[in-house]
Amino acid sequence: MTLHLSAALDGAGWHPAAWRDPAARPRELFSARYWAGLAAEAERGLLDFVTFEDAFALQSSRFEGHDDRTDQVRGRLDAVLLAARLAPVTTHLGLVPTTSTTHSEPFHVAVGIASLDHASRGRAGWRPQVHGRDVDARHFGRREFPPLDPAALDWGFVSTLFDEAADFAEVVRRLWDSWEDDAEIRDAATGRFIDRDKLHYIDFVGEHFSVRGPSITPRPPQGQPLVTVLGHDVVPYELAARSADVLYVTPHSREQAATILGQVRDAERTVVRTGEPLKVFADVLVIFDGAERKARLDDLDGAELFSDALIFTGSAGELADLILDWRELGYEGFRLRPGVLPTDLAEISGKLVPELQRRGAFRTSYQETVLRERLGLPRPLSRYTGTAR
Repeated sequence: MTLHLSAALDGAGWHPAAWRDPAARPRELFSARYWAGLAAEAERGLLDFVTFEDAFALQSSRFEGHDDRTDQVRGRLDAVLLAARLAPVTTHLGLVPTTSTTHSEPFHVAVGIASLDHASRGRAGWRPQVHGRDVDARHFGRREFPPLDPAALDWGFVSTLFDEAADFAEVVRRLWDSWEDDAEIRDAATGRFIDRDKLHYIDFVGEHFSVRGPSITPRPPQGQPLVTVLGHDVVPYELAARSADVLYVTPHSREQAATILGQVRDAERTVVRTGEPLKVFADVLVIFDGAERKARLDDLDGAELFSDALIFTGSAGELADLILDWRELGYEGFRLRPGVLPTDLAEISGKLVPELQRRGAFRTSYQETVLRERLGLPRPLSRYTGTAR
């Protein structure tokens, strides 16, 4: 089984006090140079792709609503625009921005990700994310959400948001297919730029969206850019089974990792998934050789770091042991969350990757440029190929 590695990039790193680490560069967080440097480091490590976080509300130490803290990073760049900026300064690295399915329009997202795929020549992905907090909804004034209590979630409300997300993803995928691959003629001599019969209305009508189409952007180079979902329970597993190519999960032990894989395969059967099985990646937050580093950062933050993902503070060799152990369970990849940027990303590319290469478990060069090909996924035909307009 081919091993895949990706990195989740967010601000100064996944520890709230990362920006205060001596190696951090907080003055550059909102500069293109900073992000281009991170992308270059990930590409030096031959990573499959990087993801970019996004949200409609400022970061907060509270689950629901803003806090009054001024000692943590607040603010971020738009994920899709950031990925587009990095497309021309990278050559092989996949670029996977996050967008909301709750407060965005699928037409805009479909065009944005398709444009990113054209700009990167087939290296775009997308992470749809549900945003169920009232603090997000208040930015738009179109919907009112009940308070969210993570200890007592209203699963009826949550399921509605995930059903909406599934419809959103279906609209996006249909819009990517709405231009056939050979719809552009571009024949100056005859004056024919496009074959209008190869552009298709998608005519999607559902509970949450009604979209006619077609897209304004020609079909992406990958046909369907990579779709990835982060899931913590059965409801998001089923969203991924319906709509995604890759699912990120957050086990904290080998036993839990095995249990989650079983739940994911059950979810695929529940929704009657067709095509390729989900590629399941485990998320791990990494602070290399970091028990003391983590304790110092925890002291600066005034609280012990908490994460939905496993927090790893060992050596590169020990992380390689964990990765190869969990791969035996059936995990095809890992999405690593660097605790401090750029330090822990450099440890991934400079120590973890060489250790995996030494064990014969990871590539020594890029062989594929197109992201789907690197992950072993076929390029799908447009669902509208050969149908009447």
